Order: sequence, then C-alpha cells, then structure tokens
Amino acid sequence: MKKELSNLNGASGDERPRDSPAPTETQMPAGVETGGRASYCCWKCSREQLKKFFWGVAVVLCICSSWAGSTQLAKLTFKKFDAPFTLTWFATNWNFLFFPLYYIGHVCKSAEKQSLKQRYRECCRFFGDNGLTVKVFFTKAAPFGVLWTLTNYLYLHAIKKINTTDVSVLFCCNKAFVFLLSWIVLRDRFMGVRIVAAILAIAGIVMMTYADGFHNHSVIGIALVVGSASMSALYKVLFKLLLGSAKFGEAALFLSILGVFNILFITCIPIILYFTKVEYWNSFDDIPWGNLCGFSVLLLTFNIVLNFGIAVTYPTLMSLGVVLSVPVNAVVDHYTSQIVFNGVRVIAIVIIGLGFLLLLLPEEWDVWLIKLLMRLKVRKKEETAEGNGDIGSGLQAKHRRTRPSFAR
Repeated sequence: MKKELSNLNGASGDERPRDSPAPTETQMPAGVETGGRASYCCWKCSREQLKKFFWGVAVVLCICSSWAGSTQLAKLTFKKFDAPFTLTWFATNWNFLFFPLYYIGHVCKSAEKQSLKQRYRECCRFFGDNGLTVKVFFTKAAPFGVLWTLTNYLYLHAIKKINTTDVSVLFCCNKAFVFLLSWIVLRDRFMGVRIVAAILAIAGIVMMTYADGFHNHSVIGIALVVGSASMSALYKVLFKLLLGSAKFGEAALFLSILGVFNILFITCIPIILYFTKVEYWNSFDDIPWGNLCGFSVLLLTFNIVLNFGIAVTYPTLMSLGVVLSVPVNAVVDHYTSQIVFNGVRVIAIVIIGLGFLLLLLPEEWDVWLIKLLMRLKVRKKEETAEGNGDIGSGLQAKHRRTRPSFAR
C-alpha cells in the first residue's frame, strides 16, 4: 500500500524548482560591506529553510490524513463489500492517472513545455535506449505490478482480521525490512543503530501477537500485514537494484505502467473470484461505490504526495506522516471498535514507533553527534575560563579599592 520509492525520494527531479540567481556585486549599493552580504545570504537561506519546513508540515498532514483515512475507509467498506482483492484491483487501476497528472503539472509549471509524445519518449529512456518495449514491460514492470498487488491485497486482507491500529503500526516495520534487505542484497553501509531498530521492530511484532493472546484470527492478521510489509520492502529494494533512481516524470510513467499492467493482466482474477463466489456480491447496486472511489482517491493522493513531496520538503519529514497515522487510527478505533489498549499493546506500539524513528537517522548521525558534543564541551570550557577571569579581575579591583593610597 505504501510504495515509498525511497530511491525516487532521493532522485533529483527534472522540473524541481531552482533557487533564483543571487544579485551580482555590481548591483549592490556602494556602502554595503561583506558582512552585510553575508547576513543577507543567511537571512535568505533561513527563509528558504523555513518555507521548506512549513511545506513539510503540510505534506506530513496530507500523508497522515490520506493514509489513515484510506485505512479507515477500507475497514468501513468491508462491512458492506467483503472483497479485498477486488478493492485492490479497483484502486490500482487509478495508478493510470499518475503520468497524465504529472504532464498537467509539467505544462503549468515548466518554462520549456514539451508535447505529451515528447515527454513520454524522454521519460521512456528510464527503461533503456530502446525505451518501453514488450520485453522491458514484462521483465522490468510486470514483477513490480505483482508485488504492488500483493502488498495492497495482504494489507487490506489484514484489516478484515485485526483492528486498523495494529495494521498501521505493524506496517511501519517495512522500513526495518528495507534496511535488512538493502544490507544483504545491495551491500549498503552497516549501521548498528539500524540493527537495533530492526530488533525493536521484530520484538514489537511478537509483543503485538502476545497482546491478543495468540488467537487464531489475530495471528493470521498479523502474519498478513507482516507479509504486506515484506512485499513492500522487496519492491523498493528490487527497484533500486534493477532500475536505480528515477526523476519525477520517470516515476510517474512507471506508476502509470503498473496501472496498465493491472488492467490488462490482473482483471481476470476478480472475475474468477466472483464466479467462484470467493468474493461475491448480489448485484452491482449493492456495491458501495462512494467508499470504493473515496478509498481509491485517498490512496492515489497518498502515493502522489509520498513520491513527489520531495520537491518541496525533506524526505525525513514525509516519513513522519506514516508513523503519525498510528495515533490517528488509535483514536478512531477507541471510539468505533472494541480495541483494548492493554500494557503489552501500548509497549509494542511504542517499540515499533521508536524503531521507525531510529531508522530515520541519517548515516552520518554519529559524526554529527560527536561534533555537537565537542562544540558543547569547548563552549563550556570557554565559559568556565571567562567566569574565572571575571572573578579574578573582580578580586583585583576589590583589592585595589581596599589598598590605602598615600598619594596626595
């Protein structure tokens, strides 16, 4: 469900806004000195950072609300329409809108506008020199379409078994699975703090299972959502391994291709499930179309903001939106279901959340921490030395005042 293409988040977009060029020195007034220019640049940088931070808050709220809203709406849909795979298929079809929406943004924003055909051909270079061929479609797009469908289906099927709070918090473990797979497959840098985060995630899964007393439906539901998190992690690691990084247009085209794959090759599965009465409904009038469309729109919004929000804010802030959806779901579950927040469940939620936050630490966090501690230590020594100097000068002045003077 959460296709956080982490490599996309780190890619540089082809239409990312650029900073305006700084004025040349000949345009500055004659009385302005170097210190004035430095203060102007610092003010400009702080203003840009503040703007990026406020955009980040808006993106976090959008991610949190769309993800929590889609989860709750899926839970509500299953009360009238018990067909998780059909719901997965219906929502994935909306992926087709990614590239058209991207092209509309390109036309409205870009200074050098291209035709739809030109933009499509340029984005197709992401798949190689030959573009999007039939062979490339089946070797580089179809496997990801299968993983996308499995991730969504397992997540939605888990919502039928357990409450949305447990589902949302357990899915946060996918970030730990991404680290473990990247460490093994991609040979990423080993980080002790991320190993600790992975251990916390596994411990949280065990405690979450224990919180419900190892009941059959609870164990199955937890297994389903852990499987969904694993498929999501596998999707991201394989994308980075096989395709590398992508610009915004390339990412939009790739996600639209997943929607086309879903329409062409996955449509037969809901039909088979309907006629075998595995996922059956009496008539099309009984289908809650409002819930289905609402869920699809929220999921589409979530994926758009998650994949393209990097253009306006920091990736770390966007990741916070996923974990912040957990307390939102917890509040809704508290008033709408019979969930029991016992001590074990609360500890499991806190442990998984802590592991998720540890995984957000940058790779050089230990170097930054050492530098910060060294600066604080040096500053403390300077303040102590200044304090001793002030005391010494004060004593000398007092001594001079009390000394008798014989000068006339």
